[in-house]
Amino acid sequence: MEHRSGSPDPGGPGPGAGRHAGAGPGGRMNGGSPGGPADGVVPGGPGGGPHADGSPSGTVDGGADAGGPGAAGPDPDARWLALLMHAAFFLLLGASLARFLMRHPGEARTPWIIALSITLAVLYLLGPVLGSRPTPRRLVWLAVLVVVWMVLVVLAPSFAWCAVPLFYTGLRILPPRAALALVALLTVFVVAAQLRLADGFDPNLVLAPPAVAAVATAVFVHMQRQAVRQRELAARQRELIDDLLRTRRELAATERREGTLAERQRLSMEIHDTLAQGLSSQQMLLQAADRTWSADPDAARRHVRTATGIAERNLAEARRFVHDLAPADLAEGGGLEAALHALAARESAQAEGALTVHCHVEGTGHAPLPDRVQSALLRIAQGALANVREHSGATAAGLTLTHLDDRVVLDIGDNGRGFTAEPEGAPGARAVRGHGLPAMRARVHQLGGTLTVESAPGEGTVLSAEVPLTTTEAPT
Repeated sequence: MEHRSGSPDPGGPGPGAGRHAGAGPGGRMNGGSPGGPADGVVPGGPGGGPHADGSPSGTVDGGADAGGPGAAGPDPDARWLALLMHAAFFLLLGASLARFLMRHPGEARTPWIIALSITLAVLYLLGPVLGSRPTPRRLVWLAVLVVVWMVLVVLAPSFAWCAVPLFYTGLRILPPRAALALVALLTVFVVAAQLRLADGFDPNLVLAPPAVAAVATAVFVHMQRQAVRQRELAARQRELIDDLLRTRRELAATERREGTLAERQRLSMEIHDTLAQGLSSQQMLLQAADRTWSADPDAARRHVRTATGIAERNLAEARRFVHDLAPADLAEGGGLEAALHALAARESAQAEGALTVHCHVEGTGHAPLPDRVQSALLRIAQGALANVREHSGATAAGLTLTHLDDRVVLDIGDNGRGFTAEPEGAPGARAVRGHGLPAMRARVHQLGGTLTVESAPGEGTVLSAEVPLTTTEAPT
């Protein structure tokens, strides 16, 4: 046993050094002590996550070696911390042994101190081999480790510095109450050892080790709870990411379906306003030519020539339609005004005096109309005149394009027989033949505009399409 005489260092540091030794455990606890003989646990490892396992691989508590759900791979930072703590433990153990040999050379207890130090080191190295779970072998190993350390402290109080790794090991392996009991027991041994090294009673040596042990325990428990919360948060984040990816896939599929439906609607409107209307006109002209072929060959030939001209226009529209280009009248240059004048002249010529179409432009636009607006208004004019020619029995029709400050308005009127106009959305509004008016409304709605129809039996019809210039797309 070490003496308590007033010699410079009978078994450890003198009075002044005794106070330093008493502060040692506290300083070691806060200054990066070994994390435990087998575990190398450090509260708040990298990222404040799980504690570094004491195994040489430096795995993470609750991570890959735990084998539970949400297990993660080894953390490189935790591995380096574990290696650093192992090195610190052996450095601390070696320093304590060297100090004893320097202060007590040739004493009878020296072989025992050396043998116990080697035994403690070997036991420490055996810890990772037993794993990190609280198995019976692991508990027996911890008990043997604590007993060897206690014997060392009784023979040489300076080995009390090695209590810090045992704090963390007990907290890591044992249930909470048993771990706290072990910490209290180790703290009592540390206080007794420091008092043995001091010349007299020092309150600091009695109060400092328990205070430091309490702080270390609280920090360790807090960091364990933080690690659990972070694992739960990581699991929730993975679930949220999975939900987000699934939602994005569903949204992408929905957008593809909506895009397909929109494209189908666009194609149906384009076909109706171009090819279908042209084919209908050709059918009427060829039927008229067939009826007058014997009685009036010249008139029949005129009908055939007119049908040939319509076929040429339809062929040009079909080619541009395949390549998704602008309408043929717009592609020839001159803008919407020139295209409407050309449309009016062509419709008048094809009617051969039965229908006269006039075109009038009011105002001047401050800037060229967007291509989509020009294309939509021209298609509306084409569809409306086709309806006039086929259904109204009118002798005169007019196209009026009005440029206003914030919108453009296209009016198509005729002096035909008229009809009872149904309000938009009424049950009978879609019961009419064909897709003319619904297609026109869809075109205007896509541009954020409105389409109105005013008609009464025997009073003709006026169709008005109004498109704003500030917002050219309907809100989605």
